[in-house]
Amino acid sequence: MSEEKFPINIWINEDRYAKLSKAGLGDLCEEMLAGLKVLRVYADAAQRDKILKLFPTAKFDSATTKSIELLPKDVKDKIFDTIVEKESVDIMAAFLAKF
Repeated sequence: MSEEKFPINIWINEDRYAKLSKAGLGDLCEEMLAGLKVLRVYADAAQRDKILKLFPTAKFDSATTKSIELLPKDVKDKIFDTIVEKESVDIMAAFLAKF
């Protein structure tokens, strides 16, 4: 059985989409409502717990989406920047190592 993963949704505007495309990751975005795109970055259980400890505003939606919500904008921006820098969405370990 594979370890459960918990998504963090990063909303993607045109500027971010251009950066992702340049990094070869544009096709990882999913179309959401009204043409908005979202990129999902996954955390494992230990990473989720660390995120919730580091960022007190963050919440874990255990009832429906199993996603990590309400991260501060600057944190999501840093996650996005790490994705572009590493040219990968598998960045949570590297991102959390900064804290």
